[in-house]
Amino acid sequence: MVLQRWKMVVALTTLFICVSHSALAAVKNQPVLDFDDEVEQNYAEVPVESIQQFVQIYSIVKENYVDAKNDDALFQQAIRGLVSGLDRYSRYLSPEDYKQLMQYTEGDIASVDFELIYDQQLHQWVIQGLKDKADSTKQGLRNGVTVFKIDDQELKKLNPDQVNSLLNGSIGSTLTLQLAQNSTPIILVRSKKIETDIQASVLHNQVLVIKVKVFQQDTANEIKRLIEDHSSSRLKAVLLDLRNNPGGLLSAAVETADLFLNQGVIVSTKSRSEGAQQFQALPSFEFQNLKLGILINNRSASAAEVFTAAMKDHGRAWVIGEKSYGKGVVQKLFPLSNGAALQMTVSHYYTPKGQMIEGIGIQPNQQYLLQHEMKEENYLEHVAEIILNRK
Repeated sequence: MVLQRWKMVVALTTLFICVSHSALAAVKNQPVLDFDDEVEQNYAEVPVESIQQFVQIYSIVKENYVDAKNDDALFQQAIRGLVSGLDRYSRYLSPEDYKQLMQYTEGDIASVDFELIYDQQLHQWVIQGLKDKADSTKQGLRNGVTVFKIDDQELKKLNPDQVNSLLNGSIGSTLTLQLAQNSTPIILVRSKKIETDIQASVLHNQVLVIKVKVFQQDTANEIKRLIEDHSSSRLKAVLLDLRNNPGGLLSAAVETADLFLNQGVIVSTKSRSEGAQQFQALPSFEFQNLKLGILINNRSASAAEVFTAAMKDHGRAWVIGEKSYGKGVVQKLFPLSNGAALQMTVSHYYTPKGQMIEGIGIQPNQQYLLQHEMKEENYLEHVAEIILNRK
């Protein structure tokens, strides 16, 4: 029996070696979709010892696990484990997941396929508006089911805006839902696109508040237009509200930063496969005398952090709120021959002063959190006064 098993290991090892040199070579010329451009895929050879160990473990699992698992299920599980184990963002996309992701442009903001409503009798948040054929229904969720946590944050003490901000994020990103205190978390994909129009209002102290929900292709032009449209009202300052902004397009963040900077590095990236890149501000003096403030919270991420860091490092804006999320990675999509894809981290963002964003976040110049008893409009008024009082 032992001899027969090791004959199978040797045979499968030979097969794996053949796959790594022939089948992989067949997909080497498949196009790689980058969020910015195309890159060439290079395949590293896998050590024979590692393949032998994998095949040995595979054989043990297949023969001894309590429930029978077919080969396809085991391989899919192994692939997902390989990619998801890299960091908190990289993942394997099934053909269905990949097709859904590509229906939208990067930078779109999305939510899940249901709503959370606070039940006064249960004193808990419950699922509502879930349709029979929705993806979450297929994962076992039902209307009326209570939700205890989202991404390790207990919902009991949160207000509706805070709960919705946990549900929202970049299209294709994931969140974890825990129904009860001791239940197993469920991973959901944000796939329901929501509107992300930039909102603007002028406070009584002549501060223009611009709420940017996500950095999209036309964000910089829209911000420029809004400032110009309100210039006749003798603006004293502009406050960019980036709370709960999950990021979006790097190019949009760079273009927006370029509105307010006339020189210097906006952001740099460092990659093992692509080297280092720098994005510089172009000479411009259009809004150089305009006082600028930025409001962030712990849900401000990625491109929002790139923009905030550029403004802070150059001393161009006063940043208020709380430390940002700390997502400073560049990701690319690597399509596979079977219609699936890998969504994988390939670079890190660095601030103009060379500080890493990933896992660290951006500290505000002044910490000032929205208290539970404070109204949103009063909070914004206070933040605007802080900006005006800065020299």
